[in-house]
Amino acid sequence: MKVIETDLPGCLVVEPRVFADDRGFFFESFNLDRLDAHGLAPRFVQGNVSSSAQGVLRGLHYQWPHPQGKYVSVIEGEVWDVAVDIRRGSPTFGQWTAVVLSAGNRRHFWIPEGFAHGFVALSERALFTYLCTATYDPAADASIRWDDPELAIDWPVSDPTLSPKDAGAPLLASIDPERLPVFNP
Repeated sequence: MKVIETDLPGCLVVEPRVFADDRGFFFESFNLDRLDAHGLAPRFVQGNVSSSAQGVLRGLHYQWPHPQGKYVSVIEGEVWDVAVDIRRGSPTFGQWTAVVLSAGNRRHFWIPEGFAHGFVALSERALFTYLCTATYDPAADASIRWDDPELAIDWPVSDPTLSPKDAGAPLLASIDPERLPVFNP
């Protein structure tokens, strides 16, 4: 397993070791001991799968006050995946990083608690998996507008397909600071 740092401290790309031959391939999608050796030992309590057509953008989502860390990957297709630091007091507040996740590159992306998350499907269809450190809490559910000009995320689409929730999400600057996670160094 190879762990790659991103521009945002705490957000990590995980490349599993793949064993392939003419029959197909095998890899560990999650191994707590191996991640723990890199300082990451999440406790997952919920797993989710979503399917998206090309151009569907989901996000930017987060939960507060019951934040979720997410370990995400793609098992069919390809997505452009984004994490945004929204922790009040963080030296990287409002900054984002992105990674391409695909069935072909088999990468996983760790998005820690306190970050907003979103992705856009680049392939005709994308099957996306999430392991989460907290269960979904409708009362804590929140979102930020995907095209917030202050975030200036360089999405690879200009006119994505959005849910009504995502289309109506507020700009980060208009969110009450009490509804944002707090940075704990």
